[in-house]
This record gives sequence, structure tokens and C-alpha cells, in this order.
Amino acid sequence: MFSNYILLFFDCVCVPGCSFGGRFYSLEDTWHPDLGEPFGVMHCVQCHCEPQKSRRGKVFGKVNCKNIKQDCQTWTVMIPSCGHEISSSVVVVQVTVCPSAGVDDKKQTDSVLDSFEYFHEKGKEKVDDLHKSYNDRSYLSSEEVGPGESRTDFVAVLTGVTDSWLPSSNGVARARFSLTRTSMAFSITYLRMDRPSKITFLDSDGTTAFEHPINSKSSPLPSICGVWKNLAKPLIRQLQSEQLRISMTTSTSRQEEVEGKIIKHRALFAETFSSTLTSEEENSGMGGIAMLTLSDTENNLHFILILQGLIKHKDKVVVPIRVQLVYRQHVLREIRANVTSHDPDFAEVLTDLNSRELFWLSRGQLEIAVATEDQDPQHISGFITGRKSCDTIQSVMSSGDALTPGKTGGVGSGVFYLHDNGTLDYQVQVAGLTSDFLGLTIELKPRRRNKRSVLYDLTPEYNKATGQAQGSWSRLEARHIHMLLQNELFINVATAHNQEGELRGQIKALLYNGLEAPRYELPVPLAGHFVSPPVRTGASGHAWVSVNKQCHLQYEIVVAGLSKADDLTVNAHLHGLAEIGEIDDSSTTHKRLLTGFYGSQAQGVLKDISVELLQHLDQGTAFIQVSTKTNPRGEIRGRVHVPNNCEFGTRGGMEEAEFDDLFVKDPEELKNDPHTCFFENQHHAHGSRWTPNYDKCFSCSCQKRTVICDPVICPVLTCSRTIQPEDKCCPICDERKEPKDMKAPERVDELLEGCYFEGDQKMHAPGTTWHPFVPPFGYIKCAVCTCKGSSGEVHCEKVTCPVLTCSHPIRRNPSDCCKECPEEEKTPAGLEHTDMMQADGPRHCKFGKNYYQNSDNWHPWVPLVGEMKCINCWCDVSIVAANV
Repeated sequence: MFSNYILLFFDCVCVPGCSFGGRFYSLEDTWHPDLGEPFGVMHCVQCHCEPQKSRRGKVFGKVNCKNIKQDCQTWTVMIPSCGHEISSSVVVVQVTVCPSAGVDDKKQTDSVLDSFEYFHEKGKEKVDDLHKSYNDRSYLSSEEVGPGESRTDFVAVLTGVTDSWLPSSNGVARARFSLTRTSMAFSITYLRMDRPSKITFLDSDGTTAFEHPINSKSSPLPSICGVWKNLAKPLIRQLQSEQLRISMTTSTSRQEEVEGKIIKHRALFAETFSSTLTSEEENSGMGGIAMLTLSDTENNLHFILILQGLIKHKDKVVVPIRVQLVYRQHVLREIRANVTSHDPDFAEVLTDLNSRELFWLSRGQLEIAVATEDQDPQHISGFITGRKSCDTIQSVMSSGDALTPGKTGGVGSGVFYLHDNGTLDYQVQVAGLTSDFLGLTIELKPRRRNKRSVLYDLTPEYNKATGQAQGSWSRLEARHIHMLLQNELFINVATAHNQEGELRGQIKALLYNGLEAPRYELPVPLAGHFVSPPVRTGASGHAWVSVNKQCHLQYEIVVAGLSKADDLTVNAHLHGLAEIGEIDDSSTTHKRLLTGFYGSQAQGVLKDISVELLQHLDQGTAFIQVSTKTNPRGEIRGRVHVPNNCEFGTRGGMEEAEFDDLFVKDPEELKNDPHTCFFENQHHAHGSRWTPNYDKCFSCSCQKRTVICDPVICPVLTCSRTIQPEDKCCPICDERKEPKDMKAPERVDELLEGCYFEGDQKMHAPGTTWHPFVPPFGYIKCAVCTCKGSSGEVHCEKVTCPVLTCSHPIRRNPSDCCKECPEEEKTPAGLEHTDMMQADGPRHCKFGKNYYQNSDNWHPWVPLVGEMKCINCWCDVSIVAANV
């Protein structure tokens, strides 16, 4: 059924790719099709968006799906039952591994086996750590990467374009990129140029791959944040091979432009200080960046310079340079070296910085200067500050991550901002403490038992009435800044009953994701303390929530403290369900599922929001809740207050118009498209669906010049009274008790409500049931969907087939969901072949020299070869069928 079945393609003047099941995929993406409830993801089918070229050279995508079940492999994994090395008890697990979308067989197999190894190691840690009183689980260096969350960092130095007839710009920009899956977040800082109006990414051919417009009303700071989503696989390969470039232009009268090459660099992982180097010379087109970091134990400053435009004479093999560390025009350190014109990068170490140099470094007062020493000397310089980024420095404090882990149901949340002068602003909130508050401190990892390392005490700024602390820490040392940007600092809350700490969290950078959630504000705290009834859990979290101009809800959730060793049967990382709803004890609480997620973060946009929920958000009577397998009714929760003016509900606005433009083509272009279908005197685009004029009880689709019309399959109704709406094909249950109870105005209001189903892209009246339509497979008889009128939600469930008593049930039609018993066979059981030939009953199947009864199946036998076990044959009412 799925063998190389070409489904549909996506042809758009915007981004080439494929549209499948209401989702967009980039070229060369692979995925498993999701048929929705109740079937879910078909893991034995893999789809691929293949790049194609039209006769005019236009690139478009074509979906190709195939069955990969034959590629699955079964592995037997043996795991010691409790992690004891001396234990002889072994758990044997059989794992079936199918090629994952976008992952080769070996990598997928290795990842599964690695996960079992991870469980085993965690089990050993749990046993070995029983004698310890401290929780080492929270001390994870830098970042904890979950499945599928691998991250690759890139950098670019942007300088004025020198090969243009326009004067070269003096501007220099430094761009940092973080690629996760198919999205790339970027943070750009710039000097000596006006605010850019547009950022352009160029592919290896020099053509525009992506444009990011810059809002003139955005932050006045010289920094730009953005996300490039849905990178196509060819572009990701070009990015990995350093073939992409980035350009920034201004819209002012000077029309400045700077550009640079996007590259990988080994220094990005350890970088904690940085500097952008500029020139005082007009129209120089010169610039550079310095990436710096401190040694872990010694006061050595490692740095790498990436220079651009500094060496003018490309024919020179070696150019001498001078690197200086400067404080207020006084040279503190100086290094001389030689660089080549083809590789002008330079790395060195400034050893044993003294206390004054470290102090000036922390305050952003040190300057690094680079100059050439040839006949035409050039000079660039810049101040050294803490690494700049659009990421948010934040922390979630939980009792599960305390030095002595507990389950209190409390929460702590903090947001931090580091200034160039070394000042750290902080906002912290605490809730759900089990005893009186004692102290709030920023600390290092304990070096010894019962010996906490306190760096800064925030207790004087803490307000017990509000549970918040706000202020600035102005005395960060260079070592502290280094540790902060390496995610090596912690924040601790001490209470009367837990003087070492009831809540604790790691201060970590949260990657920028492009959402409009106000990260500069304190987020909504999420705790078991806020669940009704309260939950004593070691987990906690916080969430940023906002409503944009289109009345779409944007959310970002971070959780911490959930034990990963408690549920080895699921995954080594958190399984969470994030929900949003209203708090109203006097009526039924309505909840909407935001997302299911793995790891410690969840984010997204909720567009179809009811007016009631928007009102609850505006009034502060809404909540966000995270449920887990351990606490399915809610493990942590927080009250959300988002003022908004969305009294009429979600607004489609420009986004819906732009979305429709992707699929509404010009009539002439549609007519000339070779894949267009012509039906009932109308042209239909490839992949489109419609209800034909000749019969409203059919649903048609265009598949590459071929029109496929499926009859609408009406579900069997169990109610005693049915009605037939004029504009509907299928009858519906009449739930009225008496005809006089139904008033015309109420009926009109009811019809205005309903459910929107993504499969057939139709509105369904409340209370109606239907078989789901899943393109391009048609109607699925094995499921029935129901529109819940009160909530507007679609509930789909599998059809329960009746229990059959016959020995050979049959399926009357290939599209039928349930088998049924055939009519009583008149042929006596156990007839020999000769008796079958002479019997008066219906004829059975003859295959070779053998006869088979209805519904029998067998493997055929071929002379000289033997039994063909890869082929199944069966007898279906005198029609012999075979399947390989």
C-alpha cells in the first residue's frame, strides 16, 4: 500500500518543500506519517520530501512514502535487574528497531542500545549513592542535552563589502548561531553602523536562502535576535560545510552593508568573554572578533582572534602582527606573531593575570588591540566584555534538586541579566515553602560535605510579604562571570527546617526561540503547592506566557527537579503534558492541551483559543499545569494573568491571509500546471480537496492530474431518533426530548458552534459523528470521531469489533474495518478434494493441485524451489489473492 506511493507536493513561490497532513516539510526531510487519533504515528512507514525541478528550473518537493517494516531489526538486550555487579538476576528485553526518520540504521540502533546503557548506569548510581547525603544529580556541567536536542554553534564576522562600487562600511558585526534540529537561532551585535533593516542569508550560489526583516521599533540596543525555522536539508549541509554567508544592510541614505561567512569554531563552546574589533579609519572594511575564556583553575586568559580585511596584500605569505592588552591607553601585555593572508586567525594565552587585570576584565575596561607591522600598518581594537547573547539567564529552584533532595511542592524562579560593566541584575521569587524563610544565596558547587560555597547573599533584598527579591550584584569577579556563563553557579533557598537548602536550582542560559514571551519579566511559577489538592513533589517550573496582536497564546515552560530514574520504562527524560485552563470551582473546568514534551522545556503557540479562555487570561483566573505519568491530574501548576483585548476571540488577520496565499494560485498558472486536475469545468490544484457538485455525499481530491472521489462513509448511529440536515450527507442523532423544546434561535446558535477537523478541513456540528478522512488514504472505517459541542473538541476512538464465533471470519470489502462470519457453508467439513469437486455447495479455491476452503491461507509451493514463505495466499469467496 505504501510502497513508493507518491502522495502530494508543495509548490510555492516562497520556500520549496512538501505539504503533508496539514504540515509543511523542508526538502529532503523524512518523517513517519501521523494519522491522528486513534492510530497515531505509523512507524513502519517512512515519508521523504524529494526535491524536484520543473521544466523552468523551479524547485519543488514531492512526497514519497514507503513501507520500512522489512528493514526493522530485533535486538536482545540483557540488563542486570538492580544494577548490582554481583547480582545474577538479569532482565532480558527484546527491542525492535526500525529506521527512524532522518537517521540511518546504525545510528538508530546505537541510540537505543545507548539508552539502555544509560538506564543501567543510572541504576548503578542510585545504588552507589545511597550512603551519600548530598544530591549530585543537579550538578550537570553546562547543558543537559535530551534526545533529539543536539546543538551546533557557529559564528560569523561581518565587515564592509570591499568589492562593491559603493564605499565600504565602517561597521563590524559579530553573529552567533545555534542550530537545533531544523531551526537556527541567531544573536547579532554590531558597532559603528546604523541599525540594520534586513538580514539576508545567502547559499553557496549567492542566492537568497532566507531574509529576516528587522522592526525599526524593536530594541534600541545594538543587538538583533532572530530564528530561521525549517531549514532544508541541503541548506543544513551547506551550513555544516561552511558554505553559507550572512549579510546585513541598512535602509538609511548611506545604505551600508556588511557580510561574512558562517563558520564552525572550536572556541565557541568555552567562550565566556568576547570583543568586537573595529577600525577608526573611514571606509576600511576591516574588523574582527576575539573569543576569550579563563582557565578553570589558573588566572590564564585564553583567546582566539578572527580577523577580516586587516591584511590588504593577499600575495604576501606571512604578515607580522602585534597584539596588545590595553587599559586606558596603557599597554599591559604585548604579543608578537606572524599570520598568513589565507589563515589570519591567531590563538594565544595571557598567563597569570594579576588582581588588577582581573578586576578591569570584570568591569569591561580592558581593550584588546591588533595591528599589522608591514609597510601599510592597519589597526583594529575593541573592549572585552562578558559574552553577549539573546539567550536568557534563568533558574528554576526545586526541592528535588536541593543538596538534600526532598518533595515539598515548593518553587523558586529567577531571571538574571549581565551588563557589560559586570553588574548582574536579578529578579527572584519563591513560593510554597514548608517553613520560615532564612536565606537566599548564589553559590558554587559544594567542594566538601557540609561546606557550601556562598558567593553572594540576596537575603537583604528579599521581601517576605511578596516572596520576591530584586536588585543588582555589582561586584562580580571575572571568575564569577566566567562561571555564570558556563552554567556553573546555583541559587539556594534555606528555611528553618532545611537550613542547608529547601530549594535549589542551577543558573543556566535558555536558548532564544523567537517567541514574543516577555523573558525580561518574572515568569509564572509552577509548583505542586498550587495544584488542587496540593501535590508533595520534588518538581517545579516556571512559564512565560503572552498574547500577541492576533490573540494567539505564546508560551514557554521550563521544569526542573523531576526524577529521571523513577520511570525507566518510559524514557531517561521527562514525559510531560502541558495544559492550560481556567480556575472556576463553581462550574466545569475546561482544559486545553498545549503540548506533550520530553526533556525540561516546552514551547509553542496556541492559536484557536476560545473567548472564555481569553477572558480568564485577562482576569487572572487561568492556570498552566504540567502533568506526568506519576501525577496525571497535575504535578505542578501556576496561575496565569495576561491582560489582553481579545473580547472577540482569536483574530486570523494577516497570518491566515498569508497562509491562504500559499495555496491559492493564479487561474492561468493553475491552468498551465501539468499536475492540475480538470473536473466539472474547473481546474483544481494538485493536493486540493473539494465536494463535487454532482453529489454532496462524495469527497474528491486531485492527485497529479487524477481525480479521486471517495464516497462519504456515514457511521452507524445507535440512537432511536435521527434527522437529516439539508446541507449534510449523513444523518445525525436527534437529541431533542420533545419537538416543542427546540427553539429556532437556539438551533441557529448551536450550528454556529462546532468542531473543526483537520483531516477533512470541515466544521462538524456538535454531537455529530463521522469516520475521519485522512488524505490521501480516504475514510478510515476503523475509527469514529465525535464533536463535543460543549468544548469544541474532536474525540476519535477505534471501532470495537464484535466477538465472532466462527472459525474463519472474512472481510466482505477491503475497506471494511471488522470481519464477519460468512454465510453458513454447505460443504461438509473435512471433504476430500474429490468430494469438493462433486459437492453441490459453492465452489472453493483451487491452487495448483490443491483445493482450499473460504478464508484459508497458505504459502505456495514451487517445484525445484520449495515453499515460498515470503508469499501469503488466501481464498476469498473463490478469488485467490497473494501478497508478498
